[in-house]
Amino acid sequence: MKRKVSASALFMYVVIFFCIIGCTACFALYYTDIWPYTAVLWTGITTFTILYHFGGRILLGKLTVLFPPHYRAFWFRQRRFEKKLYVLLRVRKWKNKVLTFDPDAFDLSKHSYDEVALAMTKAETDHWFNELLSLTTLFFPLIWGQFWLFFGVTIIAMLFDAQFIVVQRYNRPLILRIIQRQKRQEEKNSLHV
Repeated sequence: MKRKVSASALFMYVVIFFCIIGCTACFALYYTDIWPYTAVLWTGITTFTILYHFGGRILLGKLTVLFPPHYRAFWFRQRRFEKKLYVLLRVRKWKNKVLTFDPDAFDLSKHSYDEVALAMTKAETDHWFNELLSLTTLFFPLIWGQFWLFFGVTIIAMLFDAQFIVVQRYNRPLILRIIQRQKRQEEKNSLHV
């Protein structure tokens, strides 16, 4: 059965399509001196930067399928300070409002708790890689200058991905507790057979 594309994913694909057209046209017009205006260059740079971030995120999401992480790995365990941080950030109030690229992956009516925990771990991994991708935007000033502009883009992109990391790290312990409870119940049932 083919999976339905979410509104978030569709939005990203449409934006990528228009950014490919926009940056290609603007760079062609500017760098061939057909229309060498600063506004054309910066429209090209803006659409290229959006394309870079959206396209890179989708590409990285496809690549992390090749080496799926496991939720039991050390990196994915919740740290002591995190609970207090999540209370301070009021994660509980806004966590259900964040966009989801693939909501079906987290649907408990279609997947087991174990599968959802693995999807959460993959999503977190994707967003950690996205954080690294965002940092590479700091190399753009080597081509076009304007360090502070690209620094601002980098910070905004990193904050955007941080919200998804926080949500995955906030929700996963609940799922893991349910998995543990199920395993204990299964062990108890197997002893009574």
